[in-house]
Amino acid sequence: MEKKVNPEIKEIFSHMPEVIYTQENLVAKRNEMYEMFAGIAGSLPINDAVLTSEKHIPGANGDPDVRIKIYEPRVKDEILPGVLYIHGGGYILGSADMMDPTLQQLVSEINCVIVSVDYRLAPEHPFPAPLEDCYAALNWFSENAEELGVDSTRIAVVGPSAGGGLTAAVSLLARDRKGPSIFFQMPLYPMIDDRNMTKSSNEITDERVWNKTKNQLAWKMYLGEIGEVSQYAAPARATDLSGLPPTYTCVGDLDPFRDETIDYVLRLTQAGVPTEFHLYPGCFHGFEEYFPAAEISQSIVIGYHTALKRALHK
Repeated sequence: MEKKVNPEIKEIFSHMPEVIYTQENLVAKRNEMYEMFAGIAGSLPINDAVLTSEKHIPGANGDPDVRIKIYEPRVKDEILPGVLYIHGGGYILGSADMMDPTLQQLVSEINCVIVSVDYRLAPEHPFPAPLEDCYAALNWFSENAEELGVDSTRIAVVGPSAGGGLTAAVSLLARDRKGPSIFFQMPLYPMIDDRNMTKSSNEITDERVWNKTKNQLAWKMYLGEIGEVSQYAAPARATDLSGLPPTYTCVGDLDPFRDETIDYVLRLTQAGVPTEFHLYPGCFHGFEEYFPAAEISQSIVIGYHTALKRALHK
């Protein structure tokens, strides 16, 4: 794989450590991740232009309350669009708190209000718990849009990796439950197919990045003991993609999710959903988070920020 890595990031990639997840070391790996992101956040200047708060909102019937974080401009001169943000982490890692600097910057760049969902994680809370938490947050956001200074007809759903899988699933669920209208969806390099039957899902085995082994383990934890896997658990299984929101997505060509993303884009387009897609050569899963200063990383971030801004402010 190393030979194929984009020349700009190849040297740094060669020094990346291997990361191996097991069910036994998962809690320790979560804590390592939280500490790393807390260190990054602590080294950055405070963004005084953005207000950050948190709430606990009602979950689905019988479920516990859902913690959300709200990011909004300190000064609002108009009714703004909204973004429901769903963090990544393979359905088993991550938290809303890790995304503070990223989402504060996004508020400033896009001029929007963001609600970020701190959904429950597998394996402690397998499907459908994470999805129901995200859908509850979408409902709450839509119902409380006016109070937040948000136009309820201009709410996008955005997320990378497993957050992209949940983005795609929330869009399907909102369509089928006749729930809140989603204006735009942006599932970035989404984790949407549990079957691991594509070439890309089997050819990426390097332990420095998200690979076949990690993917299989994460899907096993997320799906738990369910028998038949539904389209809401793995959106690549959906047979009807009509009526979904306009979509932007992207993926690197060294990402296990390359082929399932390309297939999803093809089928969205065939279903009449306006869709924009970008493939980044020599790039592995989540590369822009590892090497934010690299030109190729800035290119992908500018690409999806521009698409989101264009969609929400057109």
